[in-house]
Amino acid sequence: MQVGDAMLGQFCEAIVFVVDHVMPRVSKYWLHWETESEDLGPIIPQKKTTENINSRLQLVMRSGKVALGYKQTMKALRANKAKMVLIAANTPALVKSEVEYYSMLAKTPVHHFAGSNNDLGTACGKYFRVGVMTVLDAGDSDILRSTSE
Repeated sequence: MQVGDAMLGQFCEAIVFVVDHVMPRVSKYWLHWETESEDLGPIIPQKKTTENINSRLQLVMRSGKVALGYKQTMKALRANKAKMVLIAANTPALVKSEVEYYSMLAKTPVHHFAGSNNDLGTACGKYFRVGVMTVLDAGDSDILRSTSE
């Protein structure tokens, strides 16, 4: 009987901890979209950075040259034409590791896009999913300098 009471006590302490410490952070994030608050720490994704990379991607799509997809990215990396590679967060691990390996051999920077392949496709202005994307010519955008910082 005492073991059950001890487990129940630990469970109640865990619930109290979540309500006191985690929920205020989550509700503050939902209500205010604060990204630079000290007390939130690494829990909150950088919304400003995401908007920044999305606007730069739109400019690259308009004024530069890109290759969308795994096969075109691999061709560009082998031909040493790629200036930068973007990989969506939900890209399969095998594809991600292979693209990273070829990028390392070609000395091409890799940016891990925070969103899914749907988000990357939308950021490119396409109506389909894009898991891997290569910037061949940045055009008027400063995406190559901004993501390396």
